[in-house]
Amino acid sequence: MVLKVGLVSLGCPKNLVDSEVMLGLIKDAGYEVTGSEQEADILVVNTCSFINDAKEESIKTIFEMARHKDEGSCRVLLVTGCLAQRYPRQLLNEIPEIDGLIGTGALPGITAAIRQALAGERVLMVNEPGHLNTGANPRLLATPAYSAYLKIAEGCDNRCSYCTIPQVRGPYKSRTIEDVISEAAGLARQGVKELILVAQDTTRYGIDLYGEPALDDLLLGLDRVEELVWLRLLYTYPTLFSDKLIQALASTGKLCRYLDLPLQHAADTVLRRMNRRVGIQEITRLLEKLRGAIPGLTLRTSFIVGFPGETEDEFQELLDFMTKIKFERVGIFAYSREEGTPAAAMPGQVPEEVKLARRDKAMALQKNISMEINQGKIGEEISVLVERRRNKKLRVYEGRSEGDAPDIDGKVIFKSSKDLEPGSFVRVLIKSASPYDLEGELVT
Repeated sequence: MVLKVGLVSLGCPKNLVDSEVMLGLIKDAGYEVTGSEQEADILVVNTCSFINDAKEESIKTIFEMARHKDEGSCRVLLVTGCLAQRYPRQLLNEIPEIDGLIGTGALPGITAAIRQALAGERVLMVNEPGHLNTGANPRLLATPAYSAYLKIAEGCDNRCSYCTIPQVRGPYKSRTIEDVISEAAGLARQGVKELILVAQDTTRYGIDLYGEPALDDLLLGLDRVEELVWLRLLYTYPTLFSDKLIQALASTGKLCRYLDLPLQHAADTVLRRMNRRVGIQEITRLLEKLRGAIPGLTLRTSFIVGFPGETEDEFQELLDFMTKIKFERVGIFAYSREEGTPAAAMPGQVPEEVKLARRDKAMALQKNISMEINQGKIGEEISVLVERRRNKKLRVYEGRSEGDAPDIDGKVIFKSSKDLEPGSFVRVLIKSASPYDLEGELVT
């Protein structure tokens, strides 16, 4: 009898790529991959531990999957990823239902861990972080067939004072340009039309291999993959943005006019405490240069409020910056105190209620900015990637513009007089707008 394996992937798209590689290895080893947790003989939870909420979700999911040992077919429960890397002994000691742990540096051992756990062994595969997936690894996509993430590097060297990523993912390691392009071409042959490049810091790509950042060369190479329609960049940092890179961003025909640029704050005093290496004046000049080079650019960023020592004046600097720049997309996060980080030991920890109040105030400001920007799009005709039919009777569809990354940004909702296939590209005339979504109709 072929054993069935189910996998639950938590956290960021980078973690999802790891999950897809594990699924590919599992399938190649002769197991059947199932989406039914109730029917699975082996369950794998690929965890996140970035902030407290993510850790709590991971623990909750582990206990939910453990119930299938009593209520379903589960014989083995394995926990992988960042939480396993960070807290291996605690998890084994405190959750006896776990049959094995695989850290971020040992993910290729997933099938061996399954075999050992089935034989009755309690598995602990947690060593140094830093495993780098390559295009040679099998991969089973968990995203829609027309869109996929492509991880171009592993680990991080930035050492932001609030972040545990270097601890759980190791130092920055880039894949070669040839390897990334080879995998991209293979995904395109499978029908992928949108490739989303991810890493902890995509701007740093190649510096460890080539002695200087090489994201520009990578983008120009990927632009020549014929079957691809869209390329999208996530997790670019404001450091290492050279004129050469900006020129490549502007000239790469398939690159969406969309840039995810996490800035984290806008007060220099806070940025220094965060160990961010670029000041707000330099950031402002970069944003102006990017918008000048790429007309119609959608800028997405994220900010942390309530960082240790953040004063009302520093918070107001952030609000003023948001008002001045008018980002198209913003995520606001309340600071999460992570053990083992320099920020956790800093004086002036901000009370939770103050952090949440500041988050809500910043999000309310951004909602007004987003509404103003979206209303300015009424009357425009835009390209949309069709994702699904929302209403069969009324032929209402939803999709994404080049300014919308999957799962984090808004949607384009539109009416069509004809049937459309997911993964197709259409032109939509925008008729109305909300702070996060656009509505319109198909241009025939």
